[in-house]
Amino acid sequence: MELYKDALLREIDSRKGFFSEQQFISAPNTLYIGGGTPSLAHIGLWREVSDKLSALFPFEEFTVEVNPDDVTPEYARGLRSIGVDRISMGVQSFNDDHLRWMNRRHTAQEAIGAFDILRSAGFENISLDLIFGYNPHFGKNLRVDYPSLWEVWKQDIRTILKLAPEHISAYQMGIEEDALLGKKDLQGEYTGPEDDFCAREYEYLQEQMDRGGYLQYEISNFSLKGKESVHNSAYWKRVPYLGFGPGAHSFYENIRRWNHPDLGLYLKGVDYFEEESLTREDVFIEKVFLGLRSAGGLSVDSGMELNRVALEKFLSEGVLIRRGDFLYLSPQKYFISDSIIRELI
Repeated sequence: MELYKDALLREIDSRKGFFSEQQFISAPNTLYIGGGTPSLAHIGLWREVSDKLSALFPFEEFTVEVNPDDVTPEYARGLRSIGVDRISMGVQSFNDDHLRWMNRRHTAQEAIGAFDILRSAGFENISLDLIFGYNPHFGKNLRVDYPSLWEVWKQDIRTILKLAPEHISAYQMGIEEDALLGKKDLQGEYTGPEDDFCAREYEYLQEQMDRGGYLQYEISNFSLKGKESVHNSAYWKRVPYLGFGPGAHSFYENIRRWNHPDLGLYLKGVDYFEEESLTREDVFIEKVFLGLRSAGGLSVDSGMELNRVALEKFLSEGVLIRRGDFLYLSPQKYFISDSIIRELI
């Protein structure tokens, strides 16, 4: 960890004049420590990193991702002491059987206990994550127990609303080829739920979040009024940002830069990153994709050469809504947004 910290501080130093040199309108105003299990690192490490960064940029939002089983009263108070004012915690489910299937280290009760600890430490801006659209079993010719899945999902939502965090994120389980779930799927040992069932779960999520007073400001994100993630919202608006550490990404002036995830390369500090310039087509696709995923909508300027036939069809069907120079995707169509966006581009 100390070697990693030293490499991280070196990278920050190497780019400390970046925003002033590029003459951007504004410097970064958020700091987000995440991308894995940052709560495994001790507070002293994050104190050095945050001190280095806060000396360069003032932050209006400072978020740290934590795992429920890493949260102790001492750790929570330590995060507060270094200026952290927002926590993102991956709960995923409040069902212990499902958590074991996901290989999570915490139980449902530990997640609730961690939330209470964070509240007691003074955190007034907490985000919790849930996952849906999965079948918590492996095996050949396995049938999906839809009634059981439905009851667990309803209970997950009841529990999270009872806790009343300021922010809730919910993601559909994805299947990646190199991950365990992807390998099981290829071997015929995993059967996911049907799309119609996942859509039903998502629709129920939207309904309950609305009843609970949460605003849906992006496809996977809900918040109480004024508690939207400033940091994540910047990604969707294509605001320039810097990423530090293995696997971290940066974006500025239509250039994407990414650090290799290999820790050894990063510690050596030699050829640990690559970058590419986005083409006009790349930028167009990105703007459409990001704009229609969020409540901010898509600005229809001269550079937006959308498929005219698809656009008129979606407008007439109420799939898309136009207000002034902006297009918005109907929230009822968020679940199938990818197919709609494909037609538009």
